[in-house]
Amino acid sequence: MWRNLIAFTKTFVQHYAFIMKTLKKSHESDTMSNRIVHISVQLFSNEELARQVTEECQLLDIMVTVLLYMMESCLIKSELQDEENSLHVVVNCGEALLKNNTYWPLVSDFINILSHQSVAKKFLEDHGLLVTWMNFVSFFQGMNLNKRELNEHVEFESQTYYAAFAAELEACAQPMWGLLSHCKVRETQEYTRNVVRYCLEALQDWFDAINFVDEPAPNQVTFHLPLHRYFAMFLSKAVKCQELDLDTILPDQEMLMKLMIHPLQIQASLSEIHSNMWVRNGLQIKGQAMTYVQSHFCNSMIDPDIYLLQVCASRLDPDYFISSVFERFKVVDLLTMASQHQNTVLDSEHERSMLEGALTFLVLLLSLRLHLGMTDDEILRAEMVAQLCMNDRTHSSLLDLIPENPNPKSGIIPGSLSFESVLSAVADFKAPVFEPGGSMQQGMYTPKAEVWDKEFDPVMVILRTVYRRDVQSAMDRYTAFLKQSGKFPGNPWPPYKKRTPLHPSYKGLIKLLHCKTLHIVLFTLLYKILMDHQNLSEHVLCMVLYLIELGLENSPEQESDEEESASGQERCHDSWFPGSNLVSNMRHFINYVRVRVPETAPEVKREPPASTSSDGLASSQSSRRKSLQRENSGTAQVFSLVAERRKKFQEIINRNTSEANQVVRPKTSMKWSAPGATPQLTTAILEVKESILSLLIKLHHKLSGKQNSYYPPWLDDVDVLIHPEIPRYSHGDGMTAVERILLKAAVQSRLNKRIIEEICRKVTPPVPPKKISSAEKKTLDKEERRQKARERQQKLLAEFASRQKSFMETAMDVESPDADIAMEVATSEQHVSEAIYDCVICGQSGPSTEERPTGLVVLLQASSVLGQCRNSTEPKKLPTTEEEQIYPWDTCAALHDVRLTTLQRYFKDSSCLQAVSIGWEGGVYVQTCGHTLHIDCHKSYMESLRNDQVLQGFSVDKGEFTCPLCRQFANSVLPCYPGNNVERSLWQSHSNKCMQDLVQEVEDLQEQLGTFPVSISSETNLSKEMESVMKDIKSTTQKKYTDYSKSPGSPDNDFLFMYSVARTNLELELVHRGGNLCSGGASTAGKRSCLNQLFHVLAMHMRLYSIDSAYNPWRKLTQPMQDKNSELSEEQPEVPVLYRDVSSLLLIQILTMPQPLHKEHFTCIIKVLFTLLYTQGLAALSVKCSAEDRMAWKESGDLKKNTSSGEKSWEVLLGHVISELSKGKIYEEGETEELRVVNPDSVECYLQQFCLPFLRITSLLQHHLFGGDLPSCQEDEEFTVLASCLGLLPSFQSAHQFTSASCLDWPVPAFDMVSQWCSELVSFADKHPDQVKALLIQEPKWDLPRLLQLPENYNTIFQYYHRKTCTVCTKVPKDPAVCLVCGTFVCLKGLCCKQQSYCECVLHSQNCGAGTGIFLLINASVIIIIRGHRFCLWGSVYLDAHGEEDRDLRRGKPLYICKERYKVLEQQWVSHTFDHINKRWGPHYNGL
Repeated sequence: MWRNLIAFTKTFVQHYAFIMKTLKKSHESDTMSNRIVHISVQLFSNEELARQVTEECQLLDIMVTVLLYMMESCLIKSELQDEENSLHVVVNCGEALLKNNTYWPLVSDFINILSHQSVAKKFLEDHGLLVTWMNFVSFFQGMNLNKRELNEHVEFESQTYYAAFAAELEACAQPMWGLLSHCKVRETQEYTRNVVRYCLEALQDWFDAINFVDEPAPNQVTFHLPLHRYFAMFLSKAVKCQELDLDTILPDQEMLMKLMIHPLQIQASLSEIHSNMWVRNGLQIKGQAMTYVQSHFCNSMIDPDIYLLQVCASRLDPDYFISSVFERFKVVDLLTMASQHQNTVLDSEHERSMLEGALTFLVLLLSLRLHLGMTDDEILRAEMVAQLCMNDRTHSSLLDLIPENPNPKSGIIPGSLSFESVLSAVADFKAPVFEPGGSMQQGMYTPKAEVWDKEFDPVMVILRTVYRRDVQSAMDRYTAFLKQSGKFPGNPWPPYKKRTPLHPSYKGLIKLLHCKTLHIVLFTLLYKILMDHQNLSEHVLCMVLYLIELGLENSPEQESDEEESASGQERCHDSWFPGSNLVSNMRHFINYVRVRVPETAPEVKREPPASTSSDGLASSQSSRRKSLQRENSGTAQVFSLVAERRKKFQEIINRNTSEANQVVRPKTSMKWSAPGATPQLTTAILEVKESILSLLIKLHHKLSGKQNSYYPPWLDDVDVLIHPEIPRYSHGDGMTAVERILLKAAVQSRLNKRIIEEICRKVTPPVPPKKISSAEKKTLDKEERRQKARERQQKLLAEFASRQKSFMETAMDVESPDADIAMEVATSEQHVSEAIYDCVICGQSGPSTEERPTGLVVLLQASSVLGQCRNSTEPKKLPTTEEEQIYPWDTCAALHDVRLTTLQRYFKDSSCLQAVSIGWEGGVYVQTCGHTLHIDCHKSYMESLRNDQVLQGFSVDKGEFTCPLCRQFANSVLPCYPGNNVERSLWQSHSNKCMQDLVQEVEDLQEQLGTFPVSISSETNLSKEMESVMKDIKSTTQKKYTDYSKSPGSPDNDFLFMYSVARTNLELELVHRGGNLCSGGASTAGKRSCLNQLFHVLAMHMRLYSIDSAYNPWRKLTQPMQDKNSELSEEQPEVPVLYRDVSSLLLIQILTMPQPLHKEHFTCIIKVLFTLLYTQGLAALSVKCSAEDRMAWKESGDLKKNTSSGEKSWEVLLGHVISELSKGKIYEEGETEELRVVNPDSVECYLQQFCLPFLRITSLLQHHLFGGDLPSCQEDEEFTVLASCLGLLPSFQSAHQFTSASCLDWPVPAFDMVSQWCSELVSFADKHPDQVKALLIQEPKWDLPRLLQLPENYNTIFQYYHRKTCTVCTKVPKDPAVCLVCGTFVCLKGLCCKQQSYCECVLHSQNCGAGTGIFLLINASVIIIIRGHRFCLWGSVYLDAHGEEDRDLRRGKPLYICKERYKVLEQQWVSHTFDHINKRWGPHYNGL
């Protein structure tokens, strides 16, 4: 077997080149390369096999040669540096070979075999191979060159940079990491020497080929320098792991100077790109800048570049290096003491950000220790802290953001074993929460307090931010932490963090901090900031102080104070500072400086000076203490960065100083000089008389805004000098930073300490009042005006904010239904006769009138939530095995349906349609955001939406819009009925009329059905609007949910539909309150409820249908009927009163009365209906008892029958009902489930429970029609409280002797009424004895609507459903989904199950939820909501152990149910708020 394998592998290797040729030509390169890799990965992953083939078949040679050959086909001439004479060739990133990653299989094989120690060893020992390989890498050196567009915007943005970055990462960096993984120990030093040697040779060739001397060509940059990076990474490995002496492998100074140029050019270009100087190159250049620092690329790109620059800086002359940096960043001209300057290479608007860039780069260069001495674990910790400080992160995004070794074969992530332990050390886990605004939070990690306190490192954050805003975000979070923990109240500056000690090989880096050039720059910048020169910022000062502090922290050696005599100040005239040590240079006073300034500058004096100080003329911009002299003075120092750098360069190149005088500005720079007349430069001499220390102290005064704010702390407490690490200095703003620096300077040298004290003693003398020239006066006025304007603006903004806040509190109440904010209808004043409404469009207030009605912004939606109630308290589970199935027989909707069908079988249709309510499925729910508008304003608003071509998430043609004020989704306007909103006066007075009179009045009022107030019968705008909203309500739900009559289109249908709308809304409000009214208070859903207005609209329409007085149920409830004959007529009888749903009767009675209703009539109707309800309860109870019980009750009832309170005792009434019903065949049919009712208490309890649902609905209705709060109570006293609230209880009795029967108030003798009602059942029982009991209204015990219970672990669902076949097409669907309301399994987007262009999910959402569907997508673990013609992705209720979603199951982590999220989903479903809370809706075109 092994022999065959070797033979096959050898053959494969021999055909390797041919395979690659085919691959290059192939069109389907993806499929082909996958197939090749499937073979090769198996062959080359076996180390023994790979080693044998390498030895016998020159596998390495073949691979490198084939790679080289492959790339040669797409080379172009490099345009870098010297376009005309360049001999260098690079790959063309636009070629298909690179664009489609066709080289990938080869590179992948190459990386694969390099992972074997034995093979890599051969590669690293073979000089010829290394030369070839470096040759290959040099093809990528300088590819994808960017040239800065200076005139017009580039026409075509090339996207080749994707290919370039991918190529460098895969073809150069990954093999490099592979090789590096074998250079971990001392014994492998030789390998490193080989790589470095050939890498340097290749680099030298490259410099020669592009004709590079010392100046990079302007306005071009390439991000691809793989040769530099190979060199850098092997150097780093050599020092870190192999204990090699760095100097033995470094090239000479001249080579180092060349090596640093291009990486430095990249750093400067990054800064230019962020300063918008490359804006004409399009967005792609920003894309490159981001990719360069992005987590997957940074440790193969920016990190080696910065490390290489650190190496160069540690070995080159520091003055040369610093001046090169400022020249590369084009800010040399800015670094002058003069207040005005001319920058030939940079527009002034970019100066500030480029200066910030240069200083930030120096800070990075001097602070980063990634390759200079940090261990892997320290690096991991620093990376993690940086990422967490920018933002809280999820576990998976952290894993992604921590730079890892990009070579997949090089083993684990650096320290992946410690990833979890480091994470738990630096971060706290925040469990996933749900925010009220509807945004789902994932489980996040957030930095611990001590991390913010001690480890927050702005430098690392700056290095790792892809977006600049993340730096700000980190600072904001840091500020918040300091405020919260009480460490610092103001706006802090980035904290200074102590660095890991430098590895001895890189000690030279410290020289940068102690070179005159840097000190001159720092001095100049401090001076400019103090003088308020333009183009400087707090950020610049922050970086300047940071560099000074770095210098003090890393001073070369303690200077001896003795040798520094006081005369030290006079010693030097030629250059600015005496030595190079920052500690001593800080106290050195600089008296005069010679500057080059434009003729126009204020420093240039027009007439010869009378004396040296010329206060009067110094303009506001330059300080009064500047003394100006035209001619040279011996003591003035002049300094030019460029000249310094040139001089150093010449010295290094020629090693002799004779030519050093030929200082010239580089020729190339002429290209950059701005066209147009440049003002002549002239020399002026500035009197400065400051030292760095004195500038710092003055800055402290400036920052604090007070004179003499700085007082040396050691004068009070000498200990500060011994223990300078004081926590109070670790966080704070600029003043804290200055104090910290001065303390460090004092600690390091006694002389500094003395000088600081001296400076502080020379208290600034009081300033004489200076004469203000008119020009200055103008600027001062301007300042004052600006200040005032600023204050005004602040005030306005504050006012705006508070308005917005109060608006948000009232408007965005969707999420918290508890906030009981009354509707914006002014119902508070008792005496107001008319309600006043504000129109949110035109802003006018006024009453709603017939001519110009006002309406409420409403959302009408069909809802089947009520129909999903079940009469079990245990919620159903989602089936996860074949045995568990859910049958919808016990749902509220199903039972109501069965009942109506049964009634229709035996009774007259029109009467059946008034004996029940519909709307349990597909009922129309109406909700409002509480804002009102004129209906004509709304129409013009809709017009403007129609003409607005912006893609909205809603359909204007369907009448949808968003409320103009709160942007809540809506689709109709409900007209407000003119006149008083709530009838106040009739609420207080209890009527004195007797029951009989009221009953008669109610009947008379119902008789007037046909006659309306004149205004409504004639067509007015209001009645038109009421009709149109009624149409909207009807069209909201599907026809099948409105048509229940046997004769289609009968008016009875409409009648039934209309009162059922009221029923649906009342029932739903009850559900929102938790199924009972114990919480009381104003309607908690009150702000969203518009029942009052809805009632007017329904009532107006219901009164268009007259009920024949003979059939008016009111008569049957209040008058004993005379003739019995009509019952015997041949047509189907009416539904017996005892079979009628009392709540439906209530709504029919009230909606057919003229509005507004009088309170006394309302109470009368309730009293009458309560007697019926009570009798129904007794009848239901009697059927449930056993025969013996029945006899016992009958007898005990007969005994008490003649007592005075007989009509108000349930025993008497129950006895009467039993005796009446016994006349027929009602009790004969086989015994039903028996209720052992022995004790009277349980009977009382049964009757109260039976009556409660009606009392709740009625109380809600009363609350909406007549105002007044609902009382809150305990659950056990709900019945009594509601009964007395409704006026059923004459006087509140003490609870212990309370019985429900005491609420009865019979309009006619009770026994006559009961006998009459029972007789109807008796006559029905004669014909259909089997149905009598089934139709008796049973005690309704509905649980609140719930979604299905989901299993704890997602895998349970996934395993059962993802292989399950579809019931319709018996295939396994591609996108299986399951309905969380009823558990139906559906195919998402499945064409097989499409019916008349509706896909299955959409169809199911209409059948199951009347247009609302909640589906769990099995293969994605997310939930989608379908609402009508729109859908949205809701999110996932299953999270992994770190509290994260795993959409599309990409990460494959075990997922567990998040109960809080599921509760929120259920809450949104029940409260119908999907439309308001979820923001991202789109049309589904019936395709789901």
